[in-house]
Amino acid sequence: MTKKEHFEQLCAGKLSGPVLFRPILMHFAARFNGNTYREFASDYQVLVRSNLACMEYFETDLVGLISDPYRETSAFSAKISFPEEAVPRCDEILIKTYDDVKNLKRPDVYQCERTLDRIRGAELFQKELKGEVPVIGWIEGPLAEACDLAGISNMLMQLMVDPDFASLLLDKCTQTAKDFAQAQIEAGCDIIGIGDAICSQIDQITYDHYIKARHLEIISFIHDLGAKVKLHICGNITHLLPSLKDLGLDILDIDFMVSLEQAFRILGPDVIRCGNINPVEIQDKTAGEIGEITSQLLEAEKGRKFILSAGCEITVNTPVRNLKIMKETIKNRTQE
Repeated sequence: MTKKEHFEQLCAGKLSGPVLFRPILMHFAARFNGNTYREFASDYQVLVRSNLACMEYFETDLVGLISDPYRETSAFSAKISFPEEAVPRCDEILIKTYDDVKNLKRPDVYQCERTLDRIRGAELFQKELKGEVPVIGWIEGPLAEACDLAGISNMLMQLMVDPDFASLLLDKCTQTAKDFAQAQIEAGCDIIGIGDAICSQIDQITYDHYIKARHLEIISFIHDLGAKVKLHICGNITHLLPSLKDLGLDILDIDFMVSLEQAFRILGPDVIRCGNINPVEIQDKTAGEIGEITSQLLEAEKGRKFILSAGCEITVNTPVRNLKIMKETIKNRTQE
């Protein structure tokens, strides 16, 4: 059975076989492959080779195109800089006034170097993997992208004081998210990850008023194109779970401060929950301790739709052995 067939069985609720393993790998993957973060974020060939190297060594079951938050921001014409060993940075705030929002043009994701780079990454994955491994594309969620364009403090303030500003900017970000998702799906992505981490910092009322319908619009659009959806909101999203259960998600990332058990009770059995070991523990604890934590988690999730991961990105300084033991624990439990 291919990794893609195994994933499709999980989506269908057929839970035979080992639990899938998909940690979020960015800076770690770059260094593991002997590259800098700058190279990983700016060259799709490095990103793909780094993912493939990790897939082979750590036996991960999915690969991904996630790198940084500023692909779409660059397409909107913002200047992005690339530190050698850090996440790319947005060097300017494009949106300061309502007129700036009105004048913001819908970008062509095939004409911008950074969005095209990710699209080419999807194509290269398909060439290398021949459709046998699920590929996760990536887009910024509407609130995350609005914050990238207007600044976090300013955008969160606009949610409270200027609904016209906030709504128009969110609508434009939603449209570009759909454009970018479609381009990646057409290039071969099986899943689209939606990164909207800032949503953990707003209350449920604000989420329901501004974001929920836009998330649903994007998710429905992706489903209509035949792909699955993975939503990633870093941090404590316990207060948002009752709203997220209505979105029709295929996969929801669960950070370490959220109870997987509570998420299961609220979301129900159909949503694949992905998580949720604290990445700092994976970095700092011994391999034996990580193996025990992993074993306990797998036992708790037995018979449920689940993908083993950390709560968020694997840190760059995580010992190789600590990540390797997570997959070994899956294999050992399968053989019992």
